[in-house]
This record gives sequence, structure tokens and C-alpha cells, in this order.
Amino acid sequence: MFRPLTRTQQRFDGVSAGIFALFSLAATLIPWAPSLIGVGMVDDRVALVVAIVLTAVFSLALALRRRSPALALAISWVAAIAQMATGLPPLPANLAIFAVLYTAAAYGTRRIFWAGFVSALVGAAAIALYLIVPGFIQLADDGDASRLATLVFAVVMTFVAAALALLLAWTIGALVRTGIRARQNRHAQELAEAEAAAEAQRTRIARDMHDVVAHSLAVVIAQADGARYAAASDPDAAARALGTISSTARAALSDVRMLLTQLRHTQADGPQPTLADLEQLYAQVRAAGVDLAVDVDPAPRGETSASLQLAVYRILQEALTNALRHGSGGRVDVRFAWHDERVEIVVVNGVGAPVDAAAGSTGGHGLIGMRERAQLVGGTLDAGPETADAAPGSAGRFVVRAVLPRETAEAT
Repeated sequence: MFRPLTRTQQRFDGVSAGIFALFSLAATLIPWAPSLIGVGMVDDRVALVVAIVLTAVFSLALALRRRSPALALAISWVAAIAQMATGLPPLPANLAIFAVLYTAAAYGTRRIFWAGFVSALVGAAAIALYLIVPGFIQLADDGDASRLATLVFAVVMTFVAAALALLLAWTIGALVRTGIRARQNRHAQELAEAEAAAEAQRTRIARDMHDVVAHSLAVVIAQADGARYAAASDPDAAARALGTISSTARAALSDVRMLLTQLRHTQADGPQPTLADLEQLYAQVRAAGVDLAVDVDPAPRGETSASLQLAVYRILQEALTNALRHGSGGRVDVRFAWHDERVEIVVVNGVGAPVDAAAGSTGGHGLIGMRERAQLVGGTLDAGPETADAAPGSAGRFVVRAVLPRETAEAT
């Protein structure tokens, strides 16, 4: 029932209501006292007391108009009915009704919003009848029917004027209400967009973290296994393997630190890998003991967007990581075809386990991440065992095939 207001707003409403009460009381008692007091159904003293009380009541409604529009509207109706019941003419304190109707439309609930609209129409009708009724009574006493049309016209015009005045205050409040709702909706939309952007950032960082850690660990594991077997027979090979492990681990640590920095400061993205970094990726895979063959036909022509370069690098990185982790240790073929409208990537390697097991072991986050990378630039990706020439359950080849549109990627 009561809306939360700041202390400043409460003080402002209280002070403004007090100033309004003093002004209304002075305007009631001093300039127009002879004409406004004592002309109704009660004597002068009672009329004066009622006028003072009504001024205080309307001022109270003014003080509560933003704190509780429903209570302020109810108080205004009670005061108006009491004023008409005692036969008092319009008072300066009646101006508070306009402020109450404004706040009922601007800050009230949906029910109070429409209650203010009905109050404006019913109040206009009550004002018209209340002001013209004495004329009808006098017309009935005099028996002068020639004035009937004039009184009817006066009733209609009074109703129109009062309705326009009251509805104007209500309409201004309704416009303010629309502005408040629009601002709230815009704020909610901004929050939702910020949350969506944060979620996308977290997903991207998690995907990058997976790519970096999975690839680096695969290289480190392969080099560590090779160094262990070569330690006795070929110390130089073991030393080279340990050097590769060291450089790979340092690079992975640097990438992880960069991703963690992005988690703390998400205003800007860190540097992302490009096509120029593919040679370093090839070198790491070859250093892990993989027989890697890369064929690019046709070669890329023209500018390639950053989003497409990142997608190509991450897809290839994950595919080679899977080859290190689940491959048979044989030849791995990478084929690129850079057409004008698309780029095709094919990575083929032998699986070191039966086809069904290999497919199951590779069906984790890596394949999901590669598909997401392709979908982000409008492409497609298929990955799975190639068993056209192999019996079910036997060793075969694992193929990753991606098609990425260059126009869509370069437009993003």
C-alpha cells in the first residue's frame, strides 16, 4: 500500500504539503472570507471550522500522494463528499485533487490507475451537479421554465470543463507512468543483455581454456612418454622432449593467465590466435612425435576476418589434440581448401582403439566446442569414425570435416 521513498522525497512532500496548507488557509480566510464562508447549509462558524478541517485533510492527501496514491485518492474523496454535504463552495484546498489524480495515474497500481480515471469523470459530474443544483431549486420555486435550457447548457459545459481539467492532470500522470515503465523496461533489457554478454564471455573463456589446456597437456603427455622411453638409449632425444615440455607448459601458463585476466577484466578481449600461429601449432604437434602432413589447396586469397581465423585455429587445435590423445600415433593429414565463398578443413587420423570406443571417448566437450566454433561463424562441422572400408569394431580412421563460409564470417 505504501511505496518506498527516499528521505529527501519524503521531506519534499511534507514541506510542500505544509506550504500548500498555509497558502490554502490564507486564501480561504483572508481575501474571500465573506464570499466563501457561511453561504452553504451551515452557519458561518461551522462553515469556517469545516473549511479549516478540509484544508488540513486535503493537505494530508497531498503529503501522501506519492507515498500511497490509493490512500491519498480515498482521503480526497472523503473530503470532497464532506465538503458537498456541508454545502461549502469550492475551496483553494481543492487544488490538491489535481496532484492526487496525477500521482494516482503515475505511481498507482493498475487498479488505482483506472480508479483515478473513473474519479476524474465521476468527480466532474459531481461538480457540475453540485454547482448547478441551487439553480434548479430556484427554477422549481419560481416556475420559470424559460431558464431550463440555460441551466442544462450550464450543467453540460461545467461537466466538460471540470472533466477536461481533471483528466488533464490524470493524463499527464499517465504519460509519466509510460515513461517510467519504458525506463524500467529499458533497464531490464540492458541487464538481460549484460547477463547474456557475460554468459557468452564465460562460455568463450571456458572454451578457450579447454582448448589451451587440452592441447598443451596432450603435447606434454606425448613428450613425457617419449622422454621416458628414450632416456636410456638416446639422452639427447630425452633432453629435446623435456625442452618441448618446458616451452609448451610455459605457453599454456601464459595463455591461462591471459584467460584469467579476462575473467577479472572483461571490458576487453585478449589477443586471439590467427592463421600466422598455425605454424607454431604444427611444430608443437610434430615435436610430440606425430607425423603431420598439411596440404593447402587452394591457398587463401585476400583478407580473412579475425573471427574466421580464430575459428580455423581452434577447430584445428582441438582436432590435432584429439589425434594426440586418441590417435594411433601414425600419420595425421590436414587439408585446407580456401575457396572464395568458403573454407574447408579436413583432419584425418588413425584411431588407436576400436572405432566404437574411440568415438565414445572423443564425444566429449572437444567435439561440442568445435561445433560451436563452426556455428559461431555460420558453418558446419562433422566428426566421427570413417568405417566405409572397416568392419564394425575394428580400427579405422577418424575424420573431422568443417565448412566455414567466408562471407558470413568476414561480415561479423
